[in-house]
Amino acid sequence: MLVIATPGGEGAAADTTEGAKQIAGWVEEAQLPLQLVLEAKMDTGADTTSLDIIRMRRFRRDGRSWVSFWVDDPDDDNRRIRFDRRVIRYSRIKRHSGDRDSRPVVGIDICLGTVTRRVEVNLVDRSEFDYPLLIGRNFMAGEIIVDPEGEHLLELDCAPDKADDGGEREDR
Repeated sequence: MLVIATPGGEGAAADTTEGAKQIAGWVEEAQLPLQLVLEAKMDTGADTTSLDIIRMRRFRRDGRSWVSFWVDDPDDDNRRIRFDRRVIRYSRIKRHSGDRDSRPVVGIDICLGTVTRRVEVNLVDRSEFDYPLLIGRNFMAGEIIVDPEGEHLLELDCAPDKADDGGEREDR
């Protein structure tokens, strides 16, 4: 049960049942299409969700910008999953060094706990980080509260993948 501090210093219990916001730890498991489950860091300071990709190929389809990108399957060292996605936009990220980085942003269905949303995800090499997926506020808004002391507080309860979601498994 979540206890919320009130102005008088007394705590009031908050309902954490259906319809209420889910409480996530600072690290959770999240599911992407094709039952790809990744460790995810919850980041309330990030506007947009970010995904670690291995490599990327840009191309045009029907006059629009698209990307193919590959994500390692953490459950199988010999597999990568390829996704083809239309580029929604390019984000400009300011680094701590002052340099700017341009990243493609695509739409991906992500499931965390019982919440499944299609959100904008920027694609980047996150290999230097501990977690391949960073969940930003664009996913959490209105649905998730983060407990910074907790880890793996949510159990995945995801609907089956859509057949036409644009991903496929391949051997390395």
